[in-house]
Amino acid sequence: MHNLKISLLISSLVNLLFILSLFLLFDYFEISILKIDKIKLFGLVFIFFTGSFIIIHLIIRHFLLTLLKGFIRRDYSTQTEESNSKQDLDSLTKNLLRFASDKNIEIELLKNQENYRKDFIGNISHELKTPLFTIQSYILTLIDGGYKDIEILKNYLKRTSKGVDRLIYLVKDLDLITEFESGIKNIEPESFNIIKIIDNIFELLEIDSGKNNISLVYDREYLQPINVLADKDRIQQLITNLVVNSIKYGVKNGTTEISIQDLNDEKIIIRVTDNGEGIAKEHLPRLFERFFRIDKSGSRRKGGSGLGLAIVKHIIEAHQEKIYVESTLDIGSEFSFTLQKS
Repeated sequence: MHNLKISLLISSLVNLLFILSLFLLFDYFEISILKIDKIKLFGLVFIFFTGSFIIIHLIIRHFLLTLLKGFIRRDYSTQTEESNSKQDLDSLTKNLLRFASDKNIEIELLKNQENYRKDFIGNISHELKTPLFTIQSYILTLIDGGYKDIEILKNYLKRTSKGVDRLIYLVKDLDLITEFESGIKNIEPESFNIIKIIDNIFELLEIDSGKNNISLVYDREYLQPINVLADKDRIQQLITNLVVNSIKYGVKNGTTEISIQDLNDEKIIIRVTDNGEGIAKEHLPRLFERFFRIDKSGSRRKGGSGLGLAIVKHIIEAHQEKIYVESTLDIGSEFSFTLQKS
């Protein structure tokens, strides 16, 4: 409105200047207004008012266009600010949701780690407690006078030695699995004949299997070498752990059988099969966890660290291979794993 008043004032000043110019023009040429022909005077007046109208029209038009541009600019600026504000709000919302999601994942991870730590400490205490208490009871018996009887002394010292061996076995397995999980333990692949490894394992475990009348057999004769590319010591440990488990949970006069087949042009699959106690389906998903035992009291009486299958899993993963297990309760189990041919 202020701009409109200024425009009208300018228009009035233009008109006044125009009239003054006429008077000055008449005075300069000594022309009397009364002597001017009426038609000429009418023409001058018409030109004057027409010019005034055009000037006022142009000024108002310029003002209105300026005002309209201002409204359009202001409206566009408002829309842009609203759009930017909405985008900023959406971006902030997404960032907050992402942050909350990350924190929830982190909290769950910490909870799982804490639960894992508690379970691990609990399992370790149980595994260490049994041989330690056994060793302690034998030693206390000997201190109380049992050492005077030679037979009792020999018998208890042998049992104490077995308890110490179990502790050593447990500590070694813990050390090995910790190295695998921390990435310290690396595999050292080499080409070797897997048949020779299996023969060595059968010879080492012949006495243990004989105690339970369990036969260790191949499913067929392997006349030609079967060479694989893997860490020789780790693969021997893997197969040993599987066969030891099979013997431990086998039935009297049972069988533990190893077979080797071509999976494809690049890999073989090795199967360790028995007709032992078998494993219920609900226990299979947790079979490779640390210290997981199906029958905890029975398993401890049978010995072992409770880490054998967990170590097997880590060895397989270190070789980037796969392991499978199939089992039926009271019928038997089959563990199978793949290896790279060389």
